[in-house]
Formats: sequence, structure tokens, C-alpha cells
Amino acid sequence: MKQYIGRRVGYSLLSLFLLSLTIFFFVRVTGDPAALLVEPGASPADIAAIHHQFGLDRPLWVQYGIFMASLFHGDLGQSFYYRMPVMGLYLSRLPNSLLLAVVAMGLSLLIGIPSGILAAVRVGRFWDSVGKLFALLGLSLPSFWVGLVLILVFSVYLGWLPSSGAGTPLHLIMPAFALGWYFAAAHMRLTRSSMLEVLGSEYVKLARIKGLPQSLVIAKHAFKNALIPVLTLAGINLVIMVNVAVVVETVFAWPGIGRLLYEGIAFRDFPVVQGVVIMGGAMIVTVNLLIDILYAVIDPRIRLER
Repeated sequence: MKQYIGRRVGYSLLSLFLLSLTIFFFVRVTGDPAALLVEPGASPADIAAIHHQFGLDRPLWVQYGIFMASLFHGDLGQSFYYRMPVMGLYLSRLPNSLLLAVVAMGLSLLIGIPSGILAAVRVGRFWDSVGKLFALLGLSLPSFWVGLVLILVFSVYLGWLPSSGAGTPLHLIMPAFALGWYFAAAHMRLTRSSMLEVLGSEYVKLARIKGLPQSLVIAKHAFKNALIPVLTLAGINLVIMVNVAVVVETVFAWPGIGRLLYEGIAFRDFPVVQGVVIMGGAMIVTVNLLIDILYAVIDPRIRLER
């Protein structure tokens, strides 16, 4: 078990190292941030002063070494644009992203699980076809297009909901739906396939032979077992929602870390982009590591594999 955990931790650290290396050099090919930080028509001396102030005049390997040394101490650097620590910026935006992700996850589960169960119980019938169409649309329509349609209908035409910003529960409805739409389709497909597998198992057939009502068989015997992979996927998707809602948060001007990443890219704010990507990667890698360890605890065969 210790050897298994050690390997997984090693793979996780290697993934984070490669991520830091990739994002560090990738952001530096997007352009010179000094061009956006100085006044139009600034002299070369002014641009050189900006480079020196933020350490951009040093060799790349020196800049990367300083970045990694700061990272080991929990310091994500100083924002070029906001002139404040990136960690403070990230933590100030994180609660908004968590709120959006939790509400979006709740909507996706409320839509995806019942529709998946209904499609599995009515396999090959009308509701199964409706579920397949819903899954196809959910996985095909991009979230930014869904968001723009929601704004057009509910904000412009009907005037029921605010089109952007935050502050009230009404501001949360459209971005949460736009973000949860794709994941609702994914949960529906997984719930349907999991339910079909469980409904074809021997113990469910035995329960039906005993004469138990169909509703009791589905609710007590099938649903609980079919829900295990769905909840596992939901836990991973929740972390993904927090870190990939860049488009949705930008469309609705939601003040989360996705919009912070967009602002960092737009202003060529290297420390902000690096910090948000590293924190998001660390969150996803940590969750996957915990799931791998949990699986190994539940099933000893996993940790014995080479």
C-alpha cells in the first residue's frame, strides 16, 4: 500500500512540475506585458524600467527558478496589473467560483440523475429517446452559446434576470445553468448506463422474481448501486467546474477565478495566469490522487497492479 501511494504521489508531483514548466514558458510567448503597462509612446528607457521592476530582464531559467522558489513558500508572485499578491487575488475570487460550481453541480445532478434513471427504466421507448437527445444537445452545444441564448431570452426579451454581475441569487441562475448544462448531459449518460448494468444484474432479477414492486426494486436495489460511479464523477466534475468556467464567467461577468484567468491573459499578467493555472492543476491532481488512494483502500487488487 505504501509503495502504491508513493508512486501515485510521485506521479502527481511530476504532473505539477510539468504543468508549471509548460505554463511558465507558454505565457511568455504571448507578448511583452510592458507594452500594456506603460503609456502610449513610452520611451525604451521606460519599458526597460518596467522589465527591471518585474524581473523580466533576467534570463528565463533564472525567472523560472525564482518562480519555483516562491511557489515552494506558497507565494504565487505579484500581479503586474493589480499590483498585489496573486494569492490574495485568487482567494478573493475563489468563493464566487465555488458558489457557482456548487449551484451548477446541484442543477446538473437534479437534471441528469432523474433523466438517466427514466431513460434506463424506459429503455428503447419515448423517454429513452428524449434522454439521448438531451445528452446529445448537452454535449454538443458550447456553454458560451447557451449563455448568450439565455441572456438574449431572459434578460433582453423577457427582462426577468440580470444579464451579468453578481450580488443576488438572480445573478446566479443563468451562469449556473450554462455551466451545469454540459455536466447534466454527462451525468445523464453515466446514470443511464450504470442503471442498465445494475438492472441486468442477478440480485435485481432475484428481487423481481420475489414479486417486489418495480418502484421498490429501482429505488432500493438498483438506484443505490448505480449511484456510486455517478457520485464519483460528480466529485471530479465539481473540481473541474471551479477551474474551467472561464468562458461562462466571462460571458456573465461573474467575478470568479475563471474571469481572473481571462483578465490575466488579456493584460499579459504572467503571475496571475501562472498562479491560477497552478492552483487549478494542484486542485485537480489532489482530488485524483485522493480518489486513487480511496479506490486502492476499497479494492486491494488495484494497488497490486503493476
